[in-house]
Amino acid sequence: MNNQLIELRSLASKAENRRTETGIPRVAMVQGEIPEHMLAAVYDPMINLILQGSKSMTVGEHTLQYDPATYFVMSVELPAVGAVHPARSGEPYLAVSLTLDPTVLSTLLMDLPMFVGHSPKDAGFSVAAVTPELMDAWVRMLRLMERPEEIAALAPVYEREILYRVLQGPHGWMLRAIAAPDTALARVSQAIQWIRRDFAEPIRVETLAQRAAMSVSAFHRHFKAVTTLSPLQYQKRVRLLQARTLLLAGAKNVTGAAFEVGYESATQFSRDYTRVFGLPPLRDTARIQGETREQKS
Repeated sequence: MNNQLIELRSLASKAENRRTETGIPRVAMVQGEIPEHMLAAVYDPMINLILQGSKSMTVGEHTLQYDPATYFVMSVELPAVGAVHPARSGEPYLAVSLTLDPTVLSTLLMDLPMFVGHSPKDAGFSVAAVTPELMDAWVRMLRLMERPEEIAALAPVYEREILYRVLQGPHGWMLRAIAAPDTALARVSQAIQWIRRDFAEPIRVETLAQRAAMSVSAFHRHFKAVTTLSPLQYQKRVRLLQARTLLLAGAKNVTGAAFEVGYESATQFSRDYTRVFGLPPLRDTARIQGETREQKS
């Protein structure tokens, strides 16, 4: 498996220190130091394979560490804070990812009606060691960057194989839950879509629970298990991340950003912002902009 890892590192070596498209649908790569504010975001459901260095991901109060030759699955859209680190020997962080497409998953599972994997749980993200079979599928996928004329014919095949190998592992239940509409995880995922679509509007947990066809207590319990956050905490994180984007773009002042994302009090907004990001809005924005200027100079 070491030879596969070496080849994957070589194939992904042209990645930049931001999400770098590969030309292969839903497949991206990244390399090097990534500014902290770019790693604080709402992450799409994905499979992420760490090739070099390490990454930590914090959702709510829950932090997981990802090392080389491990992969993580994020099954729902989660507001998270990440940090990447170079290898101990100095080589830069390097990773590849596959954004999950529920339609592709559903089609694959229709072809595997009797597939049996690990028992379902509720958590929305987790980490596991990569297998030689999964690594081999990734190698063939990334080789397509050197043969772009083959992408249309072979990328869908390799994507299905990557998904199949993950289905065989400890995260397989996550993929099945994404594609099955009646699971608790799928219902929480739908509620997340509702919250993200109307994040600036007040929400009532009772309404979300009713739309998810759950009791309030069951909905709250499953939502917290999947995201490590309550529905209101989730909405608050989405609001704060959006406000930070507005402030960094210079589109709004602090009060304007607070009201734009749904806060009724700029003072409460500043308190919540400081609690999540460590600094008040203006100081945090100035810090990020200063670091950005230093990197460009």
